[in-house]
Amino acid sequence: MEITYRRITEARNVLGLPETADMETIRSNYRRLLDKWHPDHCDAEPETCHAMTVRIIDAYQLLMEYCARYRFSFTEETVRRHIPLERRCFDRFRDDPLWGGSSRSE
Repeated sequence: MEITYRRITEARNVLGLPETADMETIRSNYRRLLDKWHPDHCDAEPETCHAMTVRIIDAYQLLMEYCARYRFSFTEETVRRHIPLERRCFDRFRDDPLWGGSSRSE
């Protein structure tokens, strides 16, 4: 299965995902949509339900394949970008009295 930006965008749209999503959101949207469109639960015409179920499954499989191939960066710079601002400030200023650090000099 060839992975292209166009196909990823289509799959993302089928699953109702924003441009950035975590695995939990991808799985949650997949399960919710599959439950809605599965022929056993769907109120629409059986052919429509089946077609949507196939689209949802295909979209999910494509995104899972893309995510499995994604190369994560564990460099210090990348990790620091994903640490919440409050934690970064605490780490940087932890000895400052404002952050609860010691104000005594040695």
